[in-house]
Amino acid sequence: MTLAAPLALVALIALPILWWLMRVTPPAPRSEIFPAITLLLGLTPTEETPARTPLWLMLLRASAAALLICALAGPIMNQAEGFSGKGPILLVLDNGWTAATDWSRRMQIAENVVDRAQRDDRKIALVLTAESASNTAPQVAEAMSAMDLRPILGAARPRAWPSTRATSVPHDWRFPGTDVIYIADGMADQSDFAAFESRLTGIGPVTEVCCPTLAPRLLLPPTVEAQGMTVHVARPPSATVATETVLVRSGDGRALAKADITFLAGAAVGSATLSLPMEIRNHISQLALDGSPSAGSVYLLDDRWRRRPIGLVTSDMTSADAPLTGQLFYVRRALTPFSELREGDITTLLTGGLSVLILADRMPSAGADLTALTAWIEKGGLLIRFAGPRLAEGTSPDPLLPVPLLNGDRQLGGAMSWSEPAGLAPFPNGSPFAGLAISPEVRITRQVLAEPGADLGAHTWAVLADGTPLVTRRAMGAGETVLFHVTANAEWSNLPLSGLFPDMLNRLTALSAGIANADDSVVLAPVEALDGFGRLGRPPEAAQGLKAGAFGTTSVSPRHPPGLYGAENRRRALNMSSTAPALETVPMIGGAVLQAPGEPARETRLGPPLFAAAAVLLVIDLFLALGLRGFLRQGIAVLVILAVSMPTSRAEDVIGGPALATRLGYVVSGNARIDAVAQAGLLGLTAYVNRRTAIALVKPDAVEPGRSDLSLYPLLYWPIVADMPSLSGKEVAALNEFMAHGGIILIDTRGSGSGAGFAPGAEETLKRVARDLAIPPLAAVTSEHVLARSFYLLNDFPGRFTGDTVWAQRDQDRANDSVSPVIIGGNDWAGAWSADENGRNPFAVIPGGQRQRTMAYRFGINLVMYSLTG
Repeated sequence: MTLAAPLALVALIALPILWWLMRVTPPAPRSEIFPAITLLLGLTPTEETPARTPLWLMLLRASAAALLICALAGPIMNQAEGFSGKGPILLVLDNGWTAATDWSRRMQIAENVVDRAQRDDRKIALVLTAESASNTAPQVAEAMSAMDLRPILGAARPRAWPSTRATSVPHDWRFPGTDVIYIADGMADQSDFAAFESRLTGIGPVTEVCCPTLAPRLLLPPTVEAQGMTVHVARPPSATVATETVLVRSGDGRALAKADITFLAGAAVGSATLSLPMEIRNHISQLALDGSPSAGSVYLLDDRWRRRPIGLVTSDMTSADAPLTGQLFYVRRALTPFSELREGDITTLLTGGLSVLILADRMPSAGADLTALTAWIEKGGLLIRFAGPRLAEGTSPDPLLPVPLLNGDRQLGGAMSWSEPAGLAPFPNGSPFAGLAISPEVRITRQVLAEPGADLGAHTWAVLADGTPLVTRRAMGAGETVLFHVTANAEWSNLPLSGLFPDMLNRLTALSAGIANADDSVVLAPVEALDGFGRLGRPPEAAQGLKAGAFGTTSVSPRHPPGLYGAENRRRALNMSSTAPALETVPMIGGAVLQAPGEPARETRLGPPLFAAAAVLLVIDLFLALGLRGFLRQGIAVLVILAVSMPTSRAEDVIGGPALATRLGYVVSGNARIDAVAQAGLLGLTAYVNRRTAIALVKPDAVEPGRSDLSLYPLLYWPIVADMPSLSGKEVAALNEFMAHGGIILIDTRGSGSGAGFAPGAEETLKRVARDLAIPPLAAVTSEHVLARSFYLLNDFPGRFTGDTVWAQRDQDRANDSVSPVIIGGNDWAGAWSADENGRNPFAVIPGGQRQRTMAYRFGINLVMYSLTG
């Protein structure tokens, strides 16, 4: 314990004087001999003067005085150590994208430093090591008072680009006695760390707080495969085993699938394969790491991952679509539901941009076609070829065949014949067709044969039951060429008539590289950008357009933030991992004092409770004094009259039950502290709603499903507490009945999903507790949802924390006026809404300060409007 004003303890020397004053008694009466004194015997005196003050009363009054003096001295428990110097304090804070995962804890440490500076009456300057959104180099704020620096620190937030430490530290810092506090993320950036270290140590003694409890993770570009995609996640080198969850999200925020990635000890990259149908794959808009909010934990997918135009070419385009016999008749019907099909000559198709080119019994002519086709494949194109009479009779070499072919074809009754049509053998594990069901009705009556060779098996993706290849392939540069050894129509086999045929073509199409509909020289303007916590929003003010051909070589920065660029039909994504180097740690600052980044011990000011204890003793002394003088009954009567005559409740408190006035309710969690926060939060929201709108809400109620009548409440707030018991059948029935008839439940996991980590285990508890509730399919609430427009226009829905996705009913339900019966999030809204009897907010809002609290109140108003007008 330390004292903020130790000189106040000098007043303790007055306690002996006070003790002496309390012992002072009136002069002793003089004794006189008077024989008639016996006349006074038996009379009861009406007033007595004690010879001295009782010892216990003296101790009581001395204790009250001592408590007051100690309270004025400002005692503080768990006060942090002071600084060694006497000059200003330089607070250096890493705020690149790698700092986002542990941002709330880092802000607590920074606020603790500001508290220490204020207590020591020292000025403090703040340095943020990442460039600002206006594309200006990091600049040190001038040394100022701690009170002036607090709003600047509260507005600080992680950026969506790396730090540039070497340019952040001022060159001309000339204040002797400076203490440097460096809150580091421990990760390397693209600047010279040695120069940064030299400048810091040249200013003054350095205290380094490093490193984050949760190291950053970086989503790498996924690998597209026939069965789905493989996702990759990078982490800093570590000897520990860890598991990460990758969510696959659609454009409206729905989670389509998830994959758990396990990092082995010493592994810097982890991978997992997702099996996704083509229909779902075309709706994917982003990959996101669960529970690690940062610009690096989100990977945006653009048109290149979904848009795969397919070109169709055959020897005779006039009869290509002839019913049942045309070379492209079955191909077109197999691909039309899933792909964009184009027709034309080879040169024209390649000029317009293709992912896949299908040649049905067509050999490219030597010259321009062959040259262009070869270059296109080597750059990543996929060529799919089908055999036919022309290919079987071909005499000139064909460089675009995956394997050499024997002259002629194998057919029933021919020179190279088999006794009966052949079926298909199971697809090998390395084939993109692996896992597809093979119908026994598929039969091959004719085919072109590959020349036997030692490496033929390595080029084969499908074989017949007798072991002869049906589909072969060969890599050419970044692309591939694939050959079906049968025709694309039913002339040589009944494969095109089976359901296996479209599945095989779609598996091959999924292997191709998508394209964006933009020339490399076209400049694409930024449309949406990721912020430091990995949320899409408006691009920063310094954001500029980027050429379509430069996305693979451009590093993220304020000028080119990670996000989406270009119009709807030519959208491109710039991601953190496009050019980011491997995640590497940096050494500690040489000679610095190292502190662990654990949550700092909260300082406790003992002055207020000491004042309260002294006040209690003085009140006790008052009653004792009244009792000693015979006025206790009169005093109590006066206090009762004053208590009855004074208004003890607000207007909304005198109104009766919930059927007589509109009020909100909160579901009792069983945790007294959380229930108190919920009550204070709804009280604060009620007051705010009554001030800002025409709604007249009264004091909120605590409700217990199964016991309370929930039908009288339009909105229930339900805080989730880890390890809370599962719902009984009666409670489940009451909540389902409430939601089915228009009631809305706001379920709050209180920071478990927003990166704050203040409620570990709440999300798992929610899954268990809500297992039997009739919760409809959910989707992420966006700025287009009516909940974002019911009163205020909102782009985000923060509470005490921010960054967590808010979920509501996905589909429209006209029977319930399209109002979602449940809204789920984890931003701890009650903590942001809470207000005490004096209107003060007891809980800090992280990281946005008062503006974030205002937005939380506005979300609360929108929520109340949504529940009352739906």
